[in-house]
Amino acid sequence: MSSIVKDIMIRSTANDVRTRRILKKEKLYGDQIEVLRVQPCSSIASRCSAGARGFQPKRRSDPPLPAQALLTPVSDPTPTTKKRVFNFGKGRSEGNKSMKSLLGGKGANLAEMASIGLSVPPGLTISTEACHEYQQVGKKLPPGLWEEILQGLKIVEEDMGAFLGDPTRPLLLSVRSGAAISMPGMMDTVLNLGLNDEVVAGLAAKSGDRFAYDSYRRFLDMFGDVVMGIPHALFEEKLEMMKSGKGINLDTDLSASDLKELVEEYKGVYVQSRGEKFPSDPIKQLELAVKAVFDSWDSPRAVKYRSINQIMGLKGTAVNIQCMVFGNMGNTSGTGVLFTRNPSTGENKLYGEFLINAQGEDVVAGIRTPEHLDVMEKCMPEAYKELVENCEILERHYKDMMDIEFTVQEERLWMLQCRAGKRTGKGAVKIAVDMVKEERIDSRAAVKMVEPQHLDQLLHPQFEDPSSYKEYVVAKGLPASPGAAVGQVVFSTEDAEAWHAQGKSVILVRTETSPEDVGGMHAAVGILTARGGMTSHAAVVARGWGKCCVSGCADIRVNESEKVVLVGDKLIHEGDWLSLNGSTGEVILEKQALAPPAMSADLETLMSWADEIRRIKVMANADTPEDAATARNNGAQGIGLCRTEHMFFASDERIKAVRKMIMAVTVEQRKAALDVLLPYQRADFEGIFRAMDGLPVTIRLLDPPLHEFLPEGDIDEIVKELTTDTGTTEEEVYSRIEKLSEVNPMLGFRGCRLGISYPELSEMQVRAIFQAAISLSSQGIRVIPEIMVPLVGTPQASHVSIYEWRGQGRVVSLMMDVWLQELGHQVRLIRAVAKTVFLEMGSSLSYKVGTMIEVPRAALVADEIAKEAEFFSFGTNDLTQMTFGYSRDDVGKFLPIYLSKGILQNDPFEVLDQKGVGQLVKMATEKGRAARPSLKVGICGEHGGEPSSVAFFAEAGLDYVSCSPFRVPIARLAAAQAAV
Repeated sequence: MSSIVKDIMIRSTANDVRTRRILKKEKLYGDQIEVLRVQPCSSIASRCSAGARGFQPKRRSDPPLPAQALLTPVSDPTPTTKKRVFNFGKGRSEGNKSMKSLLGGKGANLAEMASIGLSVPPGLTISTEACHEYQQVGKKLPPGLWEEILQGLKIVEEDMGAFLGDPTRPLLLSVRSGAAISMPGMMDTVLNLGLNDEVVAGLAAKSGDRFAYDSYRRFLDMFGDVVMGIPHALFEEKLEMMKSGKGINLDTDLSASDLKELVEEYKGVYVQSRGEKFPSDPIKQLELAVKAVFDSWDSPRAVKYRSINQIMGLKGTAVNIQCMVFGNMGNTSGTGVLFTRNPSTGENKLYGEFLINAQGEDVVAGIRTPEHLDVMEKCMPEAYKELVENCEILERHYKDMMDIEFTVQEERLWMLQCRAGKRTGKGAVKIAVDMVKEERIDSRAAVKMVEPQHLDQLLHPQFEDPSSYKEYVVAKGLPASPGAAVGQVVFSTEDAEAWHAQGKSVILVRTETSPEDVGGMHAAVGILTARGGMTSHAAVVARGWGKCCVSGCADIRVNESEKVVLVGDKLIHEGDWLSLNGSTGEVILEKQALAPPAMSADLETLMSWADEIRRIKVMANADTPEDAATARNNGAQGIGLCRTEHMFFASDERIKAVRKMIMAVTVEQRKAALDVLLPYQRADFEGIFRAMDGLPVTIRLLDPPLHEFLPEGDIDEIVKELTTDTGTTEEEVYSRIEKLSEVNPMLGFRGCRLGISYPELSEMQVRAIFQAAISLSSQGIRVIPEIMVPLVGTPQASHVSIYEWRGQGRVVSLMMDVWLQELGHQVRLIRAVAKTVFLEMGSSLSYKVGTMIEVPRAALVADEIAKEAEFFSFGTNDLTQMTFGYSRDDVGKFLPIYLSKGILQNDPFEVLDQKGVGQLVKMATEKGRAARPSLKVGICGEHGGEPSSVAFFAEAGLDYVSCSPFRVPIARLAAAQAAV
């Protein structure tokens, strides 16, 4: 017995109930087939919008229904290229739900529904492999395929007792696309196929003139548009002219004679547009329709959709040819779509809409307003009852919330499609947790069910009702950091901080941002820039802080001096209210209502399951005590990256001291400036250690080039400001700026090169770390410091002379000459300072010293580096930059072209390049642990919160990932999903 049979049979609670159910279904199916023989079937599958909103009738309170037994066990053929056409219907199928890659999602689920005894109109599916062959042989049907299609069609005709092109027993077909991954609306569909002048006359004799000719004119329009390339507007023009001439507004008001006349006009459109008549041979119609659906795989909209959604590796689309059923055969017929639970809230109630006497396209086109499902319950109680039962069966069978399309033809229910329903973040979490409580799934399946982007929605503020502000959208940029923000416009970091101090919510609007804007960015609730991409400074910082950000908004012109921004012909002044949607990139006028994020009880339950499952730890990148507290609240297991340079921008006193240090010519001048910074650094570290009590804190020594701490703008103004701030002469400032200037600063004087050249800089930072650690330890706080040396890459030794100093600064004796690595130099400095502080404060503690692996060369010689380092942390932002040779600041100029042409599948700064950068990570991990088996290894770049990258790091055996505090829950979920 197959697994599906077992799954269904074990749910039967009473043999007599099950037997009655089986007999009822067999009879019902036979009755439906007979109806279709007498009333030749033809209806449009409901294609209501997946986001349709409607009344949610309460789910039946009856105990779970015993599932239907199989009429015929599901076959599970091994997918091969030899079989390209798979039949389904009448309780048996040649496919099943596991064959999505071969049959597409729609075909696989149609086969599955037919196999478990649901009422599915018979049909056949042409495989995705056939589509792939079609593309390879120059967009021609591959040898033998047409004969296989006709053989499959013969089975359908025999099942139905109706035949394609037979006026006395007409069979009408739908021809639909269906890829392995749902691409709604991106590929083509043809409905009512098989009609011509003779067939429509036969259909009219059995089912009425109006129904028959309405179906015919719909077919002529759709076939012309999809298959023949005739613009739909030409048919629509004829329809509108007729309605106008008749003085009516709705298609449904046209009479049968009107529709007959319209059919003739539609046929005339073929001649006028194509110079040829409508192809009346139904077999030829079918061939052309199959080719058109195959061709739609490469349509511009389908290609664009796959690119946007990063859908790769598919062979093509399947083609589903299915007997049509009709919902427009009077008031005992209808069509609808529903979700088995509310997709927005997750509430366990049916959610959907229904139209009486309608085809699915009426819903899509908005010709008529759909009714609530309770209308169906009142008008068609038996069909509704069966629909509710089918929902229960499908949920238990698929173990998920389902999106279902159905048609009722003369009070008989037909199931046309089912698939896992799209849902919001809130809905996804509730559905997953509820299904575990209902014992439909286990906790591992629940963790797998929720997508990382669902959490992204929940962890950032969102607009209460995005549809309400559409008329206020004035521009659109890049969705750089998700969430929603509402605030008053300001144009400088100083104003942002000042207004924030007054309790105001502000949107910082800049042409572009720089590190000097960090204070204003932190104070703002949202950031809008005219320039910059998804990896720009504004984007990276905003994501790290969970700030809403729209970057690269080319529609705006910012005049910072006049404090205005021009959007089209709209002038926005300082203080005006503006709203940003960082998830869509929309810039919205005025103040829009927000819904704040919250960690619901269901989300906490889900995350507890994720933590039980995952093997890799999740830490956070945090630079302030506030960030550290946020990280811990979101479940971080420590800080994997604390960037000390961000602390220097926290106040004017700090940045002035840093600039004095930069301008210093002598060691004494530098030390004097650093002495001013020491208490600030110590206080920051104390706050972070306190927030992370009992958890490790990894602190990176100063990394960026010194020029980033200098003012920006006109050189004369910069010199004037530095002269005032540092007390040096203009000539000295000009000289120092010239010495600091670099052609490529990101590859220049930064990282450990600063600490080696200016050891007093590293000494100050290390002293602040250990003083803070000892002070907090004495207060009962458990401090676990880890000091990280950045940008190490040269294990080759460098000659250093070490002297012993005694007396009044006099050299008494030369101790020795040694050869040190870059890392070795900094490790010895760190340990020497630690020893001194421990002696001074009369206490000590355990700590680690490690390094960032950011330079490809460091990965290649990781075994040598591991002799000094107690841990590795991969800085994948710089590692990606140096491996590709792409400047993050300039990549936006060509990256969109590379992505559109398929040269790159993803932005490598967002999604880890597993074949290149990923291999360096694996190699360095293996080499490092070979030299030091206890080596702790993690990653602290932007990739630490990207789900597919997290999965790679887990598989590579890393100990932890570190990401922004607001992405910690996403990383926790992704790590768990990698372990399931």
